[in-house]
Amino acid sequence: MSNRFTRRGVIKTGAVAGGALALPTIFTSQARAFTNEPTGDTVTLGFNVPQSGAYADEGADQLRAYELAVEHLNGTGADNGMLETFKYADGSPTALTGNGILGKRVEYVTGDTQTNTDAARASARSMIEKDGATLITGGSSSGPAVAVQALCQEAGVIFMAGLTHANDTTGKDKRANGFRHFFNSYMSGAALAPVLEAAYGNDRKAYYLTADYNWGYTTEQAITEATEAMGWETVNKVLTPVGQGDFSSYITPVLQSGADTLVLVHYGGDMVNSLTNAVQFGLREAQANGKDFQIIVPLFSRLMARGAGENIKGIFGSTNWHWSLPDEGSQAFTRSFGTKYGFPPSQAAHTVYCQTLLYADAVERAGSFNPCAVVEALETGDGLPGIDSPSNTGFVFDGLGNGPTLYRAGDHQCFKDVLVVKGKEEPESEFDLLEIVEVTPTEQVWYEPDHPQFAGGQLGECNPGA
Repeated sequence: MSNRFTRRGVIKTGAVAGGALALPTIFTSQARAFTNEPTGDTVTLGFNVPQSGAYADEGADQLRAYELAVEHLNGTGADNGMLETFKYADGSPTALTGNGILGKRVEYVTGDTQTNTDAARASARSMIEKDGATLITGGSSSGPAVAVQALCQEAGVIFMAGLTHANDTTGKDKRANGFRHFFNSYMSGAALAPVLEAAYGNDRKAYYLTADYNWGYTTEQAITEATEAMGWETVNKVLTPVGQGDFSSYITPVLQSGADTLVLVHYGGDMVNSLTNAVQFGLREAQANGKDFQIIVPLFSRLMARGAGENIKGIFGSTNWHWSLPDEGSQAFTRSFGTKYGFPPSQAAHTVYCQTLLYADAVERAGSFNPCAVVEALETGDGLPGIDSPSNTGFVFDGLGNGPTLYRAGDHQCFKDVLVVKGKEEPESEFDLLEIVEVTPTEQVWYEPDHPQFAGGQLGECNPGA
């Protein structure tokens, strides 16, 4: 293993066989200080989520999951949640014991991103500069995620992204101090296209309504390229403002366009409103080009399904995780979250809970909160078995849902199984709203870091800050 950080006073001592787990990083007495190095018996984490705006429901569920993760890390919860199932590539348990992080009790502060780039950066900056946060994590929108990731790179702290799906986050805007557990636009296209072809054929004319920011652009591109490759035609693409509320004026032209499929590249409350408007205008019962009209939502969640109600039935989409997954980790998290809050967690809750544990484990393995040691811990390993690619290197873990998962060293993107879902026709409860129709294996959603949809940008080097 290369001693890539020795110029900063870090000495790597090697890796265990198989590259699954790095041995602790040792900091010499001459080691350079880093931003917000904890000096007392506590460490502060910054949870930055939308507590207002179109994605507030997602943010509320993220805060619930963060609180649960802190309880589990501190050993104060009713159970230990995924600390009992989280494991390394060789099957051994992780370094987390419920004794805080490196023996320091975990405390946290929160901020409101408002689903707004400026607000997200301001709250993150406050948590770093005023509250001494060693980690900033969260968000339910790619625009704020990219902005906060850049801020954390400049400030010298780790950013563990929340719900950000745009290719840009680990594409042209990737940063060495930033990591994404959530899947991305390309993966949605790769997973959805075969299912859509099987369900609706290869002769479709699609009309896109797309959120006007980076997530919308990259998701529209990914779905367009994946469906056109199987024979679909794109009739029109129309950008819509985030937080529009009423999408009636955008729905009216769809039936006059010659399209027989509407793709709603909307998320959160926007998706609920646009889908509701589409159903009110009769698109679910319409015929076009001799076919039943169809609506597709490339990315949605249980929270969105609940908001959409009856309108979500039969509609295909993709999701990062779902509480009904039968694996031990998913069920442990669902049980723990449900016991505390009385309902199952969303994918937004799941991804931020995982990110919190992944950060804490990396610190434990590194033996330091130094962000460059954390980066090294999350980049070290031999990759996933069965994928023949020179970029298949990085930290592999299991037991957090979605099967064996890779944090790829080259771009800090997680690779794991992706779920294709559709709204259940006959739900058995108010939470039983989505049916998993396909668990798409990692191999099908794999791409190289230089794929055209991820072109531009450099990961760069870790910044430890002060």
